Amino acid sequence: GTKVVIANMMKKYNTIGIDCVAMNVNDIICIGATPISFVDYIAANKNDQQIFKKIVEGLVAGAKKSAMPIVGGETAIMPDVIEGKGFAFDLAGMVVGLVSKKEMVLGNKIKSGDIIIGANSSGIHSNGYSLARKALLGKYSVKDKIKGVGVLGDSLLKPTEIYVKPVLEMVQKCKVAGFAHITGGSFTKLLRLKNIGYEIDSLPKLPPIMGLIQEQGVKPEEMYKTFNMGVGFCVIAPPSQVNKIKSIFKKHKISSQEIGRITSKKGVTVNSIKIA
Repeated sequence: GTKVVIANMMKKYNTIGIDCVAMNVNDIICIGATPISFVDYIAANKNDQQIFKKIVEGLVAGAKKSAMPIVGGETAIMPDVIEGKGFAFDLAGMVVGLVSKKEMVLGNKIKSGDIIIGANSSGIHSNGYSLARKALLGKYSVKDKIKGVGVLGDSLLKPTEIYVKPVLEMVQKCKVAGFAHITGGSFTKLLRLKNIGYEIDSLPKLPPIMGLIQEQGVKPEEMYKTFNMGVGFCVIAPPSQVNKIKSIFKKHKISSQEIGRITSKKGVTVNSIKIA
């Protein structure tokens, strides 16, 4: 995604690989699958080994946090395809996961009265960068230090949280009805699980970077459809499982809270605003 643009502006490449791994593994665990291998692909306009080394550092860190090996990779130098002043690149990856039919979590058991538990995000994660850049970079530079936010570029580059270990523990120990990785489209993603009602009204404290974006005049409805609003991953489960789920997140040093519930009224509402 366009997070690589910020990495280039900051000349900071050692965390973008974590994001690449996180976006893959956080998706695959949504059906209860264990990530077992990863391959990466870097396309660039020039051969800069120092930068490639930094990118790979991030990939390795992300793979370690996911307890998964990187089994292969490809670096393609294609100045005719990847264009840009100075160094320009794109980064992609693919994960393979394993799950038995019996343990698959598909969302078909979600029912009215279930609780939505939100696990905190580490920041913007890897989606919404086009809107974030549009909102912020007309007024600020990536090197600006902003009260409560810190250096803007560093805040925008905070790596995506990886939820693999707590989620796979829940698959084994809890009765879970559905998982959702909150990415592009934010909470509208919940509808993919089951066409039912998702009512969210208890979001965590808004991360400062998102508060800054909102201050630039981005409407709440657009915020709720674009950014994770401090919630990077959702678990849907019966009320009896909530404390167990929250304690597993806590054990893995991730904060979580009840953010809403399942209703029979179809659609997604966040703080009384219908977004889907």
